[in-house]
Amino acid sequence: MLNRAFQRLADLFPMPSLRVQRIIAFLVVLSQAGISVTGAIVRVTSSGLGCPTWPQCFPGSFTPTTVAEVPVIHQAVEFSNRMLTFVVVAAAAAVVLAVTRTRRRREVLVYAWLMPGGTVLQAVIGGITVRTGLLWWTVSVHLLVSMLMVWLAVLLWAEIGEPDEGIDTVRAPAPLRLLTGLSGVALTATLVAGTMVTGAGPHAGDKSAEKPVERLQVAITTLVHAHAEMVVAYVALLVGLACGLAAVGMSGTIRKRLIIVIALVLAQGLVGIVQYFTHVPAALVAVHVGGAAACTAATAALWAAMRTREPVPANVSEPIPA
Repeated sequence: MLNRAFQRLADLFPMPSLRVQRIIAFLVVLSQAGISVTGAIVRVTSSGLGCPTWPQCFPGSFTPTTVAEVPVIHQAVEFSNRMLTFVVVAAAAAVVLAVTRTRRRREVLVYAWLMPGGTVLQAVIGGITVRTGLLWWTVSVHLLVSMLMVWLAVLLWAEIGEPDEGIDTVRAPAPLRLLTGLSGVALTATLVAGTMVTGAGPHAGDKSAEKPVERLQVAITTLVHAHAEMVVAYVALLVGLACGLAAVGMSGTIRKRLIIVIALVLAQGLVGIVQYFTHVPAALVAVHVGGAAACTAATAALWAAMRTREPVPANVSEPIPA
């Protein structure tokens, strides 16, 4: 019933072309990645409790208000990040409307509906994060779900670009597709370890002396080494994948996406090294989170390229009359 109602709503809008659908899907990717970066800015500016309640900013008010205990700049940063949620919701709603209006196949519709669903989930997680006083593990979950949304948004973008009436085509041998999947697992482990480094690091999201934010009680050097080892494993899997693909041959699309992934991971590793030796400056934290989103998106695009959907070949032969 909900699908039929939404289809009627979608039918009120013009029919979007494939190009428009892909542009909207790309904007979904950017919005999901972008809000993770702005979330990092909230944390490194100690604005995590600039709006100390949720869903309201202050008790009785959905917008910032004059409160001596909370600096105006912290209120502005946190409230601006909350307002960006509406941009994410708008992009998610637009892509659902676009693919529903064009009556795309089931896989596309499922991925599209995951965008608004995931955004609502993220809003709830954000509310829990605020209400628990920025507990380190809630912040970690918030970021990890953001990275998952980036991955799913890229898969949506890839699915939209493929024909509905088509044939699934494998672009790489099964062992290499498995290796690509393992690189995604290594990326996940790297992200988890990275959030633990953050949980023990200097940027707690708030500097209140009365209510200090609870931090992960593990030596940060230990966590940094674990994070670095995950990065090495991730890079090793990508190098092995590159060697395997070079041996069996690869399409131009896979080659380009593989090069992009490796370049982004190496750049991200360089940023991490600079962070470590410069005592984690705030600006580089936001850059590092943006790099994590870029690595996630690029790895998802590489995974999507391993199996594509090709148009059904036209039947050029005429049937022979009986």
